[in-house]
Amino acid sequence: MERTAIRRRLTWQVGTVTGVRRETATARTLVVDVPDWPGHLAGQHLDVRLTAPDGYRASRSYSVASAWAGDTIELTVEQVPEGEVSPYLVDVLQVGDPLEIRGPVGGWFVWKPEQEGPVQLIGGGSGIVPLRAMLRTHAAAGSTTPVRLLYSVRRPASVIYVEDLKELAASDDVDVRLVYTREAPAGEPRVGRIDADLIERLAFKPADEPTTYVCGPTPFVEAVADLLVAAGHDPARVRTERFGPTGGPR
Repeated sequence: MERTAIRRRLTWQVGTVTGVRRETATARTLVVDVPDWPGHLAGQHLDVRLTAPDGYRASRSYSVASAWAGDTIELTVEQVPEGEVSPYLVDVLQVGDPLEIRGPVGGWFVWKPEQEGPVQLIGGGSGIVPLRAMLRTHAAAGSTTPVRLLYSVRRPASVIYVEDLKELAASDDVDVRLVYTREAPAGEPRVGRIDADLIERLAFKPADEPTTYVCGPTPFVEAVADLLVAAGHDPARVRTERFGPTGGPR
């Protein structure tokens, strides 16, 4: 049984798009039905492959946005300027179209409901995607583990999952804080990047022994990881996932 599951993860499968949802002007969520999906952990990603009429193929990795719930998965894709794959996924792919995928992949940047200790999530831009999968898994499991989310975006229009995050912010289950780097909504006094002061005020303390997940563009992830270590957090408890124009989960 285990070998069968591994073989499925390493083999390209064809799913069917059953729903699409616009998140921002440049990001869209795809709902994909994958027969006999082997299941995934919150934080894992998969490969998507497109084949052109002339036979040319291009593949990219994308984080799974949903908790495991049967054979349906969700991918949230943000369009990359001059990209080969993301423009098609964001603007062209429609309900009923096939989508070739392989996975899931990854075993380090994952969260399981049975893990002990509080969870600190820090995302930049589309780095929110695997963190949203963790939040959805947290809710689906009825977990009481304390969770805090710091989400850095350029402006209000850039917020992915805006309605979901508003709902979370109104609940007592997860502490949600948005950080705007270029343009903030009315009434928000601060515009700027995550810095040492924000880490000190809004993140769990090192004494709380949180497991921290940081995801986003490489410069963002490196800067935040350095801030956490400088604040006294155990580097072994800081898990990172980074992406860029040449590859990695998006």
